[in-house]
Amino acid sequence: MANENSLPVRHVSYLRQAKDLSMGVHPLSKYVPPLLLLADAFLTSLIIYKVSYTEIDWKAYMEQIEQYQNGERDYTKIKGGTGPLVYPAAHVYIYWILYHVTDKGRNILMAQRIFGVLYLATLAVVMACYRRAKAPLYIFPMLVMSKRLHSIFVLRLFNDCFAVFFLWVAIYMFQRRIWTIGGLSFSLGVGVKMSLLLSLPAVAVVLFLGRGLQGSLKQIYLMAQLQLVLAFPFLPENAMGYLGRAFEFSRVFLFKWTVNWRFVGEETFLSKEFSYSLLVGHASTLLLFITTRWLRPAEKPWMELVGNALRFQEPCGKMQHAVSIRVSPNYILTTILTANAIGMLFARSLHYQFYAYIALATPFMLWRSGMHPIFQYGLWAAQEWAWNVYPSTDVSSKIVVGVLAATVMRMWWGTRSDFVSPKGEGAASKKFT
Repeated sequence: MANENSLPVRHVSYLRQAKDLSMGVHPLSKYVPPLLLLADAFLTSLIIYKVSYTEIDWKAYMEQIEQYQNGERDYTKIKGGTGPLVYPAAHVYIYWILYHVTDKGRNILMAQRIFGVLYLATLAVVMACYRRAKAPLYIFPMLVMSKRLHSIFVLRLFNDCFAVFFLWVAIYMFQRRIWTIGGLSFSLGVGVKMSLLLSLPAVAVVLFLGRGLQGSLKQIYLMAQLQLVLAFPFLPENAMGYLGRAFEFSRVFLFKWTVNWRFVGEETFLSKEFSYSLLVGHASTLLLFITTRWLRPAEKPWMELVGNALRFQEPCGKMQHAVSIRVSPNYILTTILTANAIGMLFARSLHYQFYAYIALATPFMLWRSGMHPIFQYGLWAAQEWAWNVYPSTDVSSKIVVGVLAATVMRMWWGTRSDFVSPKGEGAASKKFT
């Protein structure tokens, strides 16, 4: 009888330990991220050596860098097999280093190894950000199971990989309250590819609340200075040409390469009305989150905060220190990743490499939105499937947009009680501590 009675108790104990481990509160929890990283290192090595490399942009990058190497400094004259150079200067410097390390781009295996290390370094920083935000461990496997993400890094060698790395380093530094390094890292990521500008509104809000008006303006000034330093070698030759190519907001998108809005049809996709609709939707959704969610740590009406800022007064006054404390690692990660997701949702055209910005953010956002774990993994699987369909179809593009839309809407709903007490009075929520 004693043994029979002890079995259920033992089972309950095992279940409790498993639950504690999945939530990250078990003493052994600290070993899970390193073990996942080690397993993914083995998987990444297998992919590099067993899966054929696919040439897309690498050769064009090297052709462009060769022109830079030969002394060309007019951005409008630097071209490759896939077209003109359309990335900011940090991209040029990074691939200039790769150009020399990989024997002018001919040593593809060496390049893949470098990108494999970059992938693992990025994943390590992402896991560190998740841990600081107190995310549960059960969502971590989603970080290492993406087929498309491995492909983007080690089989395609896209520059988005470096931009994503700098974005996550910036987030981690902001979480550690190392504001200057965080801001410079974010600016360096923008210097690789301007896609990071989608997260800029959230970065501005984080700096605004975390550093106050004067402190945030200093950070933005430093970020702008870094862009000037990066661009300086190209400015004397053709300053407007550099700005026009590196930050080309009027770029024409080709329907045949789009992953997201294919289901609307080519005529609608190329129309100005559709473009303006997306722009209005993007701006409106950002404004909704800023006014109803992201400024809540200040515990003041957003109009009062903006009014004080326009008068160059510290918006939070004597409460700035208390507000800064509420800018927690969870809040920072939630806010920046939400801004990125909003930008991706309303982007006119997403190519496959843009999944690098989405894949590493999705597990946290699905958890943070308050969904049941079954739905979290279900949506993640649907998204992963859709991004692995090539070429994209009406069905896959609907799922890409649908999952992004569901994630953004759930983030707005899931954060409705943050920084709000049961009586509706301002009080820091435990979710952001």
